[in-house]
Amino acid sequence: MSAILEVSDISKSYGGIQAVDGASFTLDKPGIYGLIGPNGAGKTTMFDIICGRQVPDAGKVLFHSSRVDGVEPYKLARQGLARTFQECRVLPEETCLDNVLFAAQSKRMTSEMLQVFTRNTKHRRDAEVEARRLLRLINLEKYADQPASDLSYGQRRLLEIVSCFMSKPRILLLDEPASGINPTLLNTLRDFLVELYEETKIVFLIVEHNMEFIMSLASTIIVMHQGKVLMQGAPEQVQADESVIDAYLG
Repeated sequence: MSAILEVSDISKSYGGIQAVDGASFTLDKPGIYGLIGPNGAGKTTMFDIICGRQVPDAGKVLFHSSRVDGVEPYKLARQGLARTFQECRVLPEETCLDNVLFAAQSKRMTSEMLQVFTRNTKHRRDAEVEARRLLRLINLEKYADQPASDLSYGQRRLLEIVSCFMSKPRILLLDEPASGINPTLLNTLRDFLVELYEETKIVFLIVEHNMEFIMSLASTIIVMHQGKVLMQGAPEQVQADESVIDAYLG
């Protein structure tokens, strides 16, 4: 069986800055994976390359054995690759429900236009049932008909993540989902991600600086440092590794 995601010898520089330097890792089965490293390790650049927002200078990315480095993000979205960003991206003037329903629309323009002009369709009714279920799982159902601007920053981040699930991804990349979320919402997010993983059995790849959060959530951790992959292993292996300790403390 081929790997779900293979990142091979990826390099990317910006002027004289080497953001990623020959980094490689493989995600060969469904699971919750953490991608960690000090600031400037190359994590977000790696995300951008996987998702098509940046083109690597060298190396390749395979998604279910198909080469996808350099493929436009909207085409990757059609293939089932979804992501969130460090900055929260929701539609503040739209209701929380409509934010989620927008993500359920087909990524093909002809289908999107059809849905715009036929909003009262079975497709929308079925999508609304699923959207309300997801909002309920993450404790946002009572805000379904309120504008997203009514939510706290942490709640908006949860809404963004819920919206990603409505696109039915085959792989989901989350860029610092715990950022700006208080401890109570953080527990809600952890429970939600675990429940959705058990339901979908897809790959979750999560960049995170909150070590307690990611170590309690992920089964495998990938560590980047100075643009390279330092190691990949179980959380307890990573936490005990001297090279990882040196990278964070040195």
